[in-house]
Amino acid sequence: MILAFFVLPVFTTNAQVTPDSSVIKKQYSDIKEALKEPEKVYRLDLSNQNLNLPSDSIWEKFINLEYLSFKNDHLTNLPDGLSKLKKLKILDLSGNDFKVLPQSLSRLENLVELYLNDEKKMDITQSLLVIKDLPNLKILHLENDHLKSIPKSLLYFKNLDTLYLNNNRFRQAPIELKELRKLHFVDLHDNKYRLNNQSLQDLQNQATGLKIRF
Repeated sequence: MILAFFVLPVFTTNAQVTPDSSVIKKQYSDIKEALKEPEKVYRLDLSNQNLNLPSDSIWEKFINLEYLSFKNDHLTNLPDGLSKLKKLKILDLSGNDFKVLPQSLSRLENLVELYLNDEKKMDITQSLLVIKDLPNLKILHLENDHLKSIPKSLLYFKNLDTLYLNNNRFRQAPIELKELRKLHFVDLHDNKYRLNNQSLQDLQNQATGLKIRF
């Protein structure tokens, strides 16, 4: 009988490893700098700036962009070119001055998380109708939007997993949320009126597995 022996290579723990460039998530806060090498931009934070947004055509250059923030920029409109951001996962539009989200945002098929906080002028009901069919949208922020009740259009979000409704004006727990079968967490803390404990209990009982922060 012949015995065969195989020598396995030994890897030392101090060997140098070159990180994969796709793992390094570069962030920019200046649009002009970001446009120098747009393919390397994964995160673009343009919040708290007095922006003159570039033309629609430039956005398709950001082929790897995953995070984009226009927070507190007081924009009155958004460029339709944002729909070209095929890899965008997180979009923060909090604190702006447009009334309705542009229809072009309905084409952000990979969007997972959307921030619509502090919207003083936005028609929330109509804006939600624009994005209701986004297939991967799981997390929605509607914080400090002066909501007293659930916008009916929110009930179309059948894939929603996490919902932030804190700092609004709910008097009662929004029992309508039981219709969102995939909803696992809702944040209702710091509302302007004290929520009725019984209504919170009713919501939890009717929406199996739902966790509520209040």
